[in-house]
Amino acid sequence: MGELLRVSEVFLSIQGESTRAGLPCAMVRLAGCNLRCAWCDTKYAWDAGQPRTVRQVLDEVAALCCRRVEVTGGEPLLQPAALELLRGLCEAGFETLLETNGTCDLSGVDGRVVRIVDVKCPSSGEGGSFRRENLDLLTGRDEVKFVLADRGDFDFAAGFVRRHDLTGCCAVIFSPVAGRLAPATLAEWILAEGLDVRLGVQLHKVIWPDAARGR
Repeated sequence: MGELLRVSEVFLSIQGESTRAGLPCAMVRLAGCNLRCAWCDTKYAWDAGQPRTVRQVLDEVAALCCRRVEVTGGEPLLQPAALELLRGLCEAGFETLLETNGTCDLSGVDGRVVRIVDVKCPSSGEGGSFRRENLDLLTGRDEVKFVLADRGDFDFAAGFVRRHDLTGCCAVIFSPVAGRLAPATLAEWILAEGLDVRLGVQLHKVIWPDAARGR
């Protein structure tokens, strides 16, 4: 486990954006991203990061004494050693989550990992970046997330969900961009369209509204 990772931060938090929202979760944020989403709230993770071995990261996570861990970014799968980290977390007995922007091949990810896969909507400026082949790799334990800023994003996401029958495959989450789309408005659209998707809010931002990072 000597491969190096570029790590932005490791911290203990409350899971905020998946079907496990509200549960304690150790967060491993890797540095580097191949996208530049207009509403990104972790721009500090686009570059830089501190070098650590996979073993060092595993030890840091273990010290947080939480059975659940999420590897996020940036885009974690840009770093080859991320696959080793994910495998190591599973071997150590952690419930392991991966949040990925949907552009990277998921086929090498350990099958025990819960994959939370973003599909970028038009307002992000990165629409069309999703790797279509990843849909064929999703299982019932995985999740697909859409971050929405406006009605155009909603219509795009609803069409994508229906076209690919995503709700018959895995959990689907629609999450509003903070300060751009009111959760109540998104809720009304979901109900009016009869979509069987989960409305997700960034719970960590509700709990720690002034935290710039580390939450």
